[in-house]
Amino acid sequence: MAFSAGNGNGGNGTGGGGRRSRRAGGALSEMNVIPLVDVVLVLLIMFMLTAHVMEFGLEVEVPKVRQVRNSADELPVISITKSGELYLNEQPVNIHQLGEECRRRFPGQNAVYVRADKATVWDPIAQVVSELGEAKLEPRLVTQPMDSADR
Repeated sequence: MAFSAGNGNGGNGTGGGGRRSRRAGGALSEMNVIPLVDVVLVLLIMFMLTAHVMEFGLEVEVPKVRQVRNSADELPVISITKSGELYLNEQPVNIHQLGEECRRRFPGQNAVYVRADKATVWDPIAQVVSELGEAKLEPRLVTQPMDSADR
């Protein structure tokens, strides 16, 4: 075995004992960070590969038109999904409470952006426009500009 028999000095003549000589000479007291770095790099690569897949918010593809009026007004946004679900600034809302919810959440606003998916049937859009008209709110439809390749 690797033990030294002797007088309690560890057999090396330093008088410091066996533990001190072993700590100074052979055992590492530092943490090995290579596995930690490996894990962090793998997580970073996974995040980089999946980040483009994650989209926040509702998936509503608005129709493309030739002329688009740019507007930077800060208004509430009503989104209508393909299946006809309604969201007021990404929070679900009942169509019968649409006007009062707009007034409650956004006091003083007289207009609302309506963002409907291009695959949505016309009926939910017409119902939303009608509800907004009853609440004396001006609906502004959101569209996307047509690219030169689309023309």
